[in-house]
Amino acid sequence: MHPLLLHHRPVIVHTLSSSSSAAAAASLLSPRLAALSLSTMAFSSSSLTLLSISLQSIPSFIGSDSFKGSNSSLWFKNVTLRSARDRNLERSRASMSVSVGSQAVVDDALFWDYKPSSGFLFPGQGAQAVGMGKDAQNLPAAADLYKKANDILGFDLLDICINGPKEKLDSTVISQPAIYVTSLAAVELLRAPDGGQQIIDSVDVTCGLSLGEYTALAFSGAFSFEDGLKLVKLRGEAMQEAADAAKSAMVSVIGLDSEKVQQLCDAANQEVDEANKVQIANYLCPGNYAVSGGVKGVQAVEAKAKSFKARMTVRLAVAGAFHTRFMEPAVSRLEAALAATEIRTPKIPVISNVDAQPHADPDTIKKILARQVTSPVQWESTVKTLITKGLKKSYELGPGKVIAGIVKRIDKSADIENIGA
Repeated sequence: MHPLLLHHRPVIVHTLSSSSSAAAAASLLSPRLAALSLSTMAFSSSSLTLLSISLQSIPSFIGSDSFKGSNSSLWFKNVTLRSARDRNLERSRASMSVSVGSQAVVDDALFWDYKPSSGFLFPGQGAQAVGMGKDAQNLPAAADLYKKANDILGFDLLDICINGPKEKLDSTVISQPAIYVTSLAAVELLRAPDGGQQIIDSVDVTCGLSLGEYTALAFSGAFSFEDGLKLVKLRGEAMQEAADAAKSAMVSVIGLDSEKVQQLCDAANQEVDEANKVQIANYLCPGNYAVSGGVKGVQAVEAKAKSFKARMTVRLAVAGAFHTRFMEPAVSRLEAALAATEIRTPKIPVISNVDAQPHADPDTIKKILARQVTSPVQWESTVKTLITKGLKKSYELGPGKVIAGIVKRIDKSADIENIGA
């Protein structure tokens, strides 16, 4: 959330070269950040071009001083020197960025070799429940988030979270901002007691289910709390409008593996026209996959589910067929809003719902977020990858315990703790 820029003073070395290639080397300038800018003048027969190449190692906040700024209240503070293993990992995160004029291109593969140990997981739409936020109102740092939200949203969000009514809280335009704010309020509730800050400092990966990806990006410092909430507000409105424009729905299919669910979708699609076709929208966990599509297609899935030996189907209380082509009308609005939003390289890996990979380049993150509303959620792959890569402890921050339940379905031995608000 509230982003924090690491300031550095690069050493500039000027080298004349007749070649178009440049060599770079990095030197440690401070415990906080190592950066080397190598400016190379490349000559051609007709022009002189200045190419600036930067090698940067982006640390997981090593150093002994506080990183809290005026716009970084949810991020790491009072961080101490990390272990030798962590320092080696930081050095392995060196990324090359090429600057032309004022634009910088960040190597999007910066985090792809991540080795997680502790992670924050944030819930998506559907986790909301009347009464959430009740604990947050008693902690000034958490309550302040709701006050900031009121100014952006134009209504009393905390009152709706605590008192409902349920129908209002469940609406897409309300539930998405409510979950975003309540999940980040949960971070403040975790921070408050002794040992809470140490837990936050230890987190080296984060992700979120659908909407929760925005929460994870805010926590990682990719954008501010306020900018993230504005995006979430617009996202909810755009998705609601797209849902209103077509007769669509979502249904959870319980008790089948993903291959069987795909076969079920194929069978249903043979009985409906193009406008009603369905697809897997959420790959949640073994035995639980959400299918989205036209209402007639969803009805066909429900009718055929037992013949495919599904245990049950559960129609989801959402506005429409999220994470399918039905959300295409929302994409252009999201793209415009994302283009106008300042997004920075996250301070820790944030795993995308679209491809289950972390992305570092702000422009790539913007494209991924725009694609997310029409792309299937790869949550099962995300959790399996985190566990395979060595994740030892994770925390679900926000309302409900949906994420913890899914993680346990994927790995019964997984160590995950819920921090509500």
